[in-house]
Amino acid sequence: MVAPNFDRYRESSRAVFAIFARGATAVEGLSLDEAYVAVPGANLEAAIAYARGVRAAVREEVGLTVSAGVAAQKMVAKIASDNAKPDGLASVAPGDEAAYLAPLPVGRLWGVGPKTQVRLEKRGIATIGDIAGLSDAGAFELFGRGGKEMRDLARGIDARQVESDRETRSVSAEATFEYDLCDGPELRVELHALCADVARRLEAHGLSGATIGIKIRKADFSTLGRQLTVAEPTSDAALIESAALHCLDRAALGDAPVRLLGVRIASIVEEPARQISLF
Repeated sequence: MVAPNFDRYRESSRAVFAIFARGATAVEGLSLDEAYVAVPGANLEAAIAYARGVRAAVREEVGLTVSAGVAAQKMVAKIASDNAKPDGLASVAPGDEAAYLAPLPVGRLWGVGPKTQVRLEKRGIATIGDIAGLSDAGAFELFGRGGKEMRDLARGIDARQVESDRETRSVSAEATFEYDLCDGPELRVELHALCADVARRLEAHGLSGATIGIKIRKADFSTLGRQLTVAEPTSDAALIESAALHCLDRAALGDAPVRLLGVRIASIVEEPARQISLF
């Protein structure tokens, strides 16, 4: 067991993100050690050269290794980065996304957790290519209203752009559960952990937020959200959790199983704010 040193982690993270920003048009941080980066030119060779330069600079200046995925879509780049671990670089040329994804296990697709993977495999859906080949009716049967979106992702279609962190609009954390949870002690323990994670990230960057919300994805892939706005921006974990619990109560889940839970805080300000009572 090694005691964590979050001050050191944040110091290294700031150094690495500064390297990411060199020559980039946008950097969207996902965590202390992961980010999407947009580079100018939309040229595969230039993007590969950028990634090689980042990996070399981080190793030389910070003493850490970096795995990188280069692609025209966020999800494909993320999967390529995972495939390049440890300490590698993988790229997917525009137009090759569907072929690259097709043989991969269905669990590599965003939104497919372990329990859903088992359910899909029982239906004969074992690879991402199997989802890409679904009809409209088949996609709806397996994923509900989100079926077409899941099929698009499986085909390498992902229109989301890299959003720069230069002006932080929100901070969020979410978890997909191995087994669906109903509203009760286990789900609320998960909510507590997510609120604590969001609070740590806010404090690490000297930020506060006034709009606190939750995201819930049920076992049938339907998604709902609830949010509220407090009187003053906060980064206090207890206040964030109180607001999130209030939102969870308003969602009135009953016995509905939940596969994903997220916490988000928006209306971000940089100035430290006075902590006040929620209600």
